[in-house]
Amino acid sequence: MHLIEPRTALISLSNKSGLSKLVEFLISRNVKILSTGGTYKAIKKITPDVIEVSEFTGFEEMMDGRVKTLHPKIHAGILARRDKDLDVLESRGYEPIDLVVVNLYPFQETIASGCSFDEAIEKIDIGGPTMIRSAAKNFKDVAVLSDPNDYSSFITQWESDGGISLNMRKDLSKKVFLTMANYNKAISDYLSENQSISLPDFSFEKSSNLRYGENPHQKATLLTFGGLKKRNIANAEIIQGKEMSYNNIVDADAAWECVREFSDPACVIVKHANPCGVASADSLLEAYDLAFQTDPTSAFGGIIALNGTLDTKTAKQINDRQFVEVIIATGYEEGSLEVLSAKKNIRVLRVDLNQDNPYPGIIKKVSGGILLQDDDSFSVPMSSLKCVTKRQPNEEELNDLMFAWKVAKYVKSNAIVYVKNKQTIGIGAGQMSRVISADIANLKAKQEGLKVDGAVMASDAFFPFRDGIDKAASSGIASIIQPGGSIRDDEVIAAANENDMAMVFTNTRHFRH
Repeated sequence: MHLIEPRTALISLSNKSGLSKLVEFLISRNVKILSTGGTYKAIKKITPDVIEVSEFTGFEEMMDGRVKTLHPKIHAGILARRDKDLDVLESRGYEPIDLVVVNLYPFQETIASGCSFDEAIEKIDIGGPTMIRSAAKNFKDVAVLSDPNDYSSFITQWESDGGISLNMRKDLSKKVFLTMANYNKAISDYLSENQSISLPDFSFEKSSNLRYGENPHQKATLLTFGGLKKRNIANAEIIQGKEMSYNNIVDADAAWECVREFSDPACVIVKHANPCGVASADSLLEAYDLAFQTDPTSAFGGIIALNGTLDTKTAKQINDRQFVEVIIATGYEEGSLEVLSAKKNIRVLRVDLNQDNPYPGIIKKVSGGILLQDDDSFSVPMSSLKCVTKRQPNEEELNDLMFAWKVAKYVKSNAIVYVKNKQTIGIGAGQMSRVISADIANLKAKQEGLKVDGAVMASDAFFPFRDGIDKAASSGIASIIQPGGSIRDDEVIAAANENDMAMVFTNTRHFRH
């Protein structure tokens, strides 16, 4: 494990949370403590066994504290490789520093307070980043604590294992470089006067190393935004079950995004990031039952999201009927948790219906850069629909059209969604041809014995030719919702009129790639 037991610690803190417990532990382990400024004074109240850095280096701090730890005795002690540099230290009369406990001046908090430019510049930390970067670089021989949240696990490992392992030192090192990346970006953004796009300031509060990514040969990490006030997918309350995988998290997010579209009790079942069944009804039990009917085969091993409190009857129905990877709801009846506990591996998540959303939208990596766009949060009101056919949709069809349009926004393009009575009866997703997506939606409905006659169809983008309309008519579709905007709209509208179908345009598309 290559354990180390630090003998000398350097402590310099802006955030002094947990300082007393850490210092008391270090003293109990006979660790020599060096410190500076306000931290030195705080430690002095805990123990007299602390040495001021200026006494240690023989160099008085200067320029109002701007220069105090930038001294070779400090950095040589941190950076010295224990297998080759100790002779150099000894020849200079220096000694190793094995533990660096430092956090940075609060630059982000300072600029958020509306301070002056000069005040912000003074809060750009120099000594702190230099010390933690030095320690992080030399993690083979040095431990670095840059986050008070890590003190407890640090103490626990030292007590249980007799020292700090290489794996822990490496993880602490990685945290330093992530912290510095965010810190430097905040400074760069503040100083930049001509950004082509304004990125909001955001930081990560914690990260979870996942077992692997989409596939076992890919590494993956979950980063959670700092300052969250709500339970989101990334920081959901995990009530029971196995660790969430990369694919579980992606699918859970897709399911939760979709189910939040509906105000009435609703259920969304997702498989491979696509809804395979969606329904809204008078109760969650009925909504789940209808969503499951859409595609029971795909629902096996899927993710279930419910926009309310999971009751005991619905939990029993889910348990008796299918294998499920993850269940997401806003709350759980005590009886429902007892039912779900019979299957220990089901991941049970509680998430708030209202979400935090101060973040930069959708980010996608491309070769040589990133694409950044706003979230697709636009909802077309029913009053904005434009009927373009001779036949108008009736009230029931209009309600189903709006339901289908909400679902289509969360289906991979090319997306076709068949709906009847606020229940998806067929979904075609991710095809290169929109007609093939319609074929798949029709096939799914037939496989499950769901009647298409009188149903509605949503398409996430316009129909470039009339063949998609003719295909829908032959399946029994009565009404269609689509963006419109094709150069052949007249041909498409004519096809709908010939088949006595109603068709409305939204003038908005919802591609989802």
